[in-house]
Amino acid sequence: MEQAEQRFFRLLEKGTSAVMAVREAVSRLEEAGFEELSFDRQWGLTENGKYYVKHHDTTLFAFTIGKSKELRDAVRIGAAHTDFPCLRIKPNPDLTVEGYRQLNVEVYGGAILNTWLDRPLGISGRAAVKSQDVMHPKMRYISVDRPLLVIPNLAIHMNREVNKGVELNKQTDMLPILGLLGEGEKEEKVLMDFLSKELSVEKEDILDFELWAYCLEQPQCVGMQEEFIMSPRLDNLTSVHALLEGLINGRREKGLNVAAFFDHEEIGSQTKQGAGSLLLLNLLEKICSSLGKTDMQTMESLYNAFFLSVDVAHGLHPNQAKKMDITNKPVLGGGICIKEAGSQSYATDCEGVAAVEQICRKESIPYQKFVNRSDMAGGGTLGAIASSILPVRTVDIGVPILAMHSAVETMGRADIKSLADLITAYFQV
Repeated sequence: MEQAEQRFFRLLEKGTSAVMAVREAVSRLEEAGFEELSFDRQWGLTENGKYYVKHHDTTLFAFTIGKSKELRDAVRIGAAHTDFPCLRIKPNPDLTVEGYRQLNVEVYGGAILNTWLDRPLGISGRAAVKSQDVMHPKMRYISVDRPLLVIPNLAIHMNREVNKGVELNKQTDMLPILGLLGEGEKEEKVLMDFLSKELSVEKEDILDFELWAYCLEQPQCVGMQEEFIMSPRLDNLTSVHALLEGLINGRREKGLNVAAFFDHEEIGSQTKQGAGSLLLLNLLEKICSSLGKTDMQTMESLYNAFFLSVDVAHGLHPNQAKKMDITNKPVLGGGICIKEAGSQSYATDCEGVAAVEQICRKESIPYQKFVNRSDMAGGGTLGAIASSILPVRTVDIGVPILAMHSAVETMGRADIKSLADLITAYFQV
């Protein structure tokens, strides 16, 4: 396994929640010499500088400045998202049903619910702990990589029609089991006891938490020639990895390269740390101001920028080939996908597509095109949302995968290198 693929697998293993994906990304950036900044401080940016800034722990921006501070026609932006469909643990989650200890959860994003049954699940996220400064509680982070939870299927003997399809109720059918109530034990707040031990803090000092049940399956290569990768969280840690690789390795003589990693794409992006916020625009304006640009120079630079929205695409499913468009049928291992939609759910136009195609052809990077069937509504990406706030040339790209939004997804092993190569080249032109 090549080093880049090892880094990809590590991100899949460590990125067990949005906050953990950001922490792993920061680790890679710091290893590459990036310096941390803060939105509420002045920035002393320099030529050849490499920087990153976090927002609410789950959104991250990283950028590099070339030898020249000239930005006109030289602002390159790439964006991905750090979140994925999973199960969010609710406040006061402890339940006891007929001697079983369970947790109350809600479904986050558009998960394929039945794929979460009979899987080992871990817990990941963060907790807010009592501090001396009431407006700034201490934040503690947790990612438990051992099986704590399971949501069992009902035996076929009790549901003979299960193979005809069963609708799962998000409130009653998706509650995970975390243990048994022992003889003589009380129905106590087991999760808080667990957090107290894991975080080494007093239970009474834990004020609130954002915790997620995540799939513990490990990424692995599958197929007769190991030509596939099967893993949780391919949507969208494939894109996070590729953007990190491209930003770290793709340097230019002049201009600004920016990688944005937004949270909350799976629930619409219209949040303080989502692509529908003013965060990206604020970041770019602060960078330009720190480089001594006037408001007019900033506007001119940004209107000539280019934006890549990087998210997974649907690959052709051999058992369901009719679900694809009749002339555009991207397959796993066939290269990256350029995604188009007349509805602009993919924010792509022919000028932008042509630019990406020229990079691919110049660098011998395989690519395919994806559109939805005309009678089938597809998903959207953060590209259309972000480009409505920052109206620049935007192209949606990504690797094709199978079982999108399943607890475990499948992709072509060669495609992750193609995506990283494309973004590296994009950050070099």
